[in-house]
Amino acid sequence: MKLATKIDFALPVGTVLNDYTITRVLSLGGFSFVYLAQDSQKHTVAIKEYMPVSLAEREGTTEIRSNGKNEAAFKHGMKCFFEEGLALANIEHKNIVRVQNFFRANNTVYMVMKYERGKSLQDYIMALPNAVPENFLIRMFVELLNGLREVHTRKLLHMDIKPANIYIRLDGSPVLLDFGSARQALSEVTLAPTFTPGFAPPEQYYDRKHLGPWSDIYSIGASMYACMQRTSPQPADMRMKTDSLVPAMAAGKQVYSEKLLAIIDHCMQLDYMLRPQSVFSLQKKMLAVRVIDDPRGSLVDKIIKVLTKPL
Repeated sequence: MKLATKIDFALPVGTVLNDYTITRVLSLGGFSFVYLAQDSQKHTVAIKEYMPVSLAEREGTTEIRSNGKNEAAFKHGMKCFFEEGLALANIEHKNIVRVQNFFRANNTVYMVMKYERGKSLQDYIMALPNAVPENFLIRMFVELLNGLREVHTRKLLHMDIKPANIYIRLDGSPVLLDFGSARQALSEVTLAPTFTPGFAPPEQYYDRKHLGPWSDIYSIGASMYACMQRTSPQPADMRMKTDSLVPAMAAGKQVYSEKLLAIIDHCMQLDYMLRPQSVFSLQKKMLAVRVIDDPRGSLVDKIIKVLTKPL
């Protein structure tokens, strides 16, 4: 007997949701599915569906229902997903994914987002033949932090910042995708971790009452570290037991400036009180790092031009 896979639970291509028609499955996660779709005017959008595969099942080809394992958790997660969509719909910022609509259907909740063309930062750094240029890192993350500041101003947290969730548009500008705050709320009920090892701070594992802007800042530091090393940092829960993470000051020596490396180490402090406490304070530190123009005619711009070629 063939075992069911995540793709078996996805909506079929051609399914109509309100005024949207599913054209392709973009991603399948443990918490939600994301589809490419077209609206009634043939505009392309991305639609995120609340579908926690450990708690739900598909009835027929469209309807979703609790699988009976933890119906209270299923409903709590749906409520948080809806509230997250409502909050994000009120944010209109260049560096934050734009939520255009959200609605209930098929016994679940859908979030309609602007479809961005480009590639993830993770794809970029893996495609580079050499180390990621410091100029690129600073300019990318300083701009991304503008969006994160807006999120924190609204009393929201992202809770899943990592290179795979940082998208680089065709014009080279970054946009923060796939908020994890609703997943975090669900994990608090189910006690099952829903975050990404290596990028989640210690308090996401052990001390959730201490979650705050500094928690996203740890993930920003871990993302910059991953860009330098092209691999995920040691997970925070393992670091709490035996911290074998090579500090950025040592890992990036002779490639990156001491100021930038010190900032990354500051962001990745295990004690949340020792990290920058706000995005604004982190931005000030990063803007103080001198960005040297490349004499070969803006290496950063050349990299962006090459890497943002359509797939």
